Amino acid sequence: MNALVATNRNFRLASRLLGLDSKLEKSLLIPFREIKVECTIPRDDGTLVSYVGFRVQHDNARGPMKGGIRYHPEVDPDEVNALAQLMTWKTAVANIPYGGAKGGIGCNPKDLSNSELERLTRVFTQKIHDLIGIHTDVPAPDMGTNAQTMAWILDEYSKFHGHSPAVVTGKPIDLGGSLGREAATGRGVVFATEALLSEYVKSINGLTFVIQGFGNVGSWAARLIHERGGKVIAVSDITGAIKNPNGIDILELLKHKEATGNLLNFSGADAMDPTELLVHECDVLVPCALGGVLNRENASDVKAKFIIEAANHPTDPEADEILSKKGVVILPDIYANAGGVTVSYFEWVQNIQGFMWDEDKVNAELKRYMTRAFHNIKNMCQSHNCNLRMGAFTLGVNRVARATLLRGWEA
Repeated sequence: MNALVATNRNFRLASRLLGLDSKLEKSLLIPFREIKVECTIPRDDGTLVSYVGFRVQHDNARGPMKGGIRYHPEVDPDEVNALAQLMTWKTAVANIPYGGAKGGIGCNPKDLSNSELERLTRVFTQKIHDLIGIHTDVPAPDMGTNAQTMAWILDEYSKFHGHSPAVVTGKPIDLGGSLGREAATGRGVVFATEALLSEYVKSINGLTFVIQGFGNVGSWAARLIHERGGKVIAVSDITGAIKNPNGIDILELLKHKEATGNLLNFSGADAMDPTELLVHECDVLVPCALGGVLNRENASDVKAKFIIEAANHPTDPEADEILSKKGVVILPDIYANAGGVTVSYFEWVQNIQGFMWDEDKVNAELKRYMTRAFHNIKNMCQSHNCNLRMGAFTLGVNRVARATLLRGWEA
């Protein structure tokens, strides 16, 4: 089941639980605006090449729209639509004053030189500069883009609108980026895990963890779990998978990956079959990589007691049902990985105020937001007698629906 179908399904289930009016339900699903632009640039050899850029602005009832820009060969309007809608519910769950958006350009960034990427980014910004803005739509990095991409968007946008650091988040620190942003999603995952475990009178200390994906999110989550006394007993990424039943020394593994570029041949762990990682014996499974990795083929073999969805949509709805019947507790992605967008919000606030926070303040505020959101989700679970995924969706959808009604959506 693709991301759009799964997101729409979860939205409709939440809508039924909330008893939303069918006209309001339909209006909440339809995006506010879909933008498609042609971006033609000269290649370094002088030939012209054209790419299609998209921006889907889903909802602005609760504030400016917010979401990443991805550069990927398979940027597809359907997927961008699903991710924009997901951002609307995610920002509402975290209770930050944003709506949802998502964008991208159908290109392979690996095939483009740095100067070609810069020209492409600037042309895309020229085409959409009057449709994004500090109080309209605030882009951020995503797959295939980074802090440098945001710096180019900021510079190009500022040529039209004056110095506007708050128009994008995920910027370099030197241009007004926030301290703590790089670790934010992984740190948010750990705060979310702590909030969930405390419900079961447990803590990270002494529990065993399996982490799928060792990129930005997975490596930060692993490092912070290790610091708190959790035992990371298996890790995988695109290069392979490793395990050590006594716990992997994450700091040594980070040094090894930095030096070699992969996880294999690490002296502190043994190689394992990557397909067995998700069904490895552990207390907590943390998928931080691709969507749809937990499905009907492997769900019944999962041995973890808790699943923390650090990736977007890692659990198929069919797997969801199988795991729920087994009594596995799943912390849903629209809450578990909201640390990144929460610290993006802090960056935007700092830019608007022209007053930067130190890293301790960023991390303390992130913990406060993540902990509060968890208790709000639990309240919705009790009110509607539902699991954590539906608790999160009803929380998010209800907040957006209330804002929409208060603004007078039929007027």
